[in-house]
Amino acid sequence: MDSVAIPSVQVPVRAERAPSLALRRFAWGVLVYFVAVILWGGVVRATGAGAGCGDHWPLCNGTVLQHAPSTDTLIEFSHRVTSGISFFSVVALLWWTLAVTVRGHLARAAAAAAVAFTLVEAILGALLVKLGLTAESQSPLRAPYLALHLTNTLLLLAALALTAHFLGRERGFLRRDLKLVAPVGAVLGLLVFLVVGVTGSLAALGDTLFPASSLGTAFAEDFSHTLTGGSAWLVRWRWTHPTIAFLACIFLIWILVRAAQRSQAWDNRGLSALVLVLLAGQYVLGVLDVVLLAPVWLQIAHLLGADALWIGLVILTARLTVVPETSKSAS
Repeated sequence: MDSVAIPSVQVPVRAERAPSLALRRFAWGVLVYFVAVILWGGVVRATGAGAGCGDHWPLCNGTVLQHAPSTDTLIEFSHRVTSGISFFSVVALLWWTLAVTVRGHLARAAAAAAVAFTLVEAILGALLVKLGLTAESQSPLRAPYLALHLTNTLLLLAALALTAHFLGRERGFLRRDLKLVAPVGAVLGLLVFLVVGVTGSLAALGDTLFPASSLGTAFAEDFSHTLTGGSAWLVRWRWTHPTIAFLACIFLIWILVRAAQRSQAWDNRGLSALVLVLLAGQYVLGVLDVVLLAPVWLQIAHLLGADALWIGLVILTARLTVVPETSKSAS
């Protein structure tokens, strides 16, 4: 009897499986650690401890070990140490992501961007010290330099948040399987919130360099034309931060309306509610910041809320804009 050949059936192996839980937790851990480093950097600025290591970088006062350091030195030196650890952590995140994900995975690009922004962050931090734009410096270069520094910081947080988010996706993480929904509006909206963050950092710098003795004095200085000096405009421009923050709500309303629609690839109602709570908290902290004349602890709390709100907005925008090809998304 002739034998009948039975064709073999190959079971396809999906190489596009989700990364391990350990990697996903590590990605979120790196993001949380970076937020902590940023908050400590806020303490450095708010306390005027930026010159605690002199004009030396990366060494502190020309040495590695500090003998009888001052409080400012301890604050600045610890910030440098934690910043150094953050660089190695983000490099490890990139290596791990490249090792376990397939080509075209969005987390790869986000992790690579995070490493690039971290390198830029280190360069900007070094120049901040070498140019003497720390402590009580009122150099005309300090404000634009700080704006550049914060912009890079927010982009770094966005890259880390997207890395963690894309690693956690079970679908819609490969370039070939994606489509973009209303990308122009999303990018413009995030740029508006980026401007909100920059104006907030300038307002905080004005509070540090020109502390007001009372609420009435602070309001008078905001609209005064008698202030002199190269950095006096920082005081008069403090009102721009709450104004732009209010206008940014237009974008937030647009995002929340889209998130409420049930035809999206994911149920975004929980995340949008969290973003709304974070926004409300930021307005409360902002009012307290003005009324209490921006004490250091409140500035750090406000910065923490701003970072959390930014991360939430970035992830929510990604969920609404970068969606699987097969999903039906409202424009």
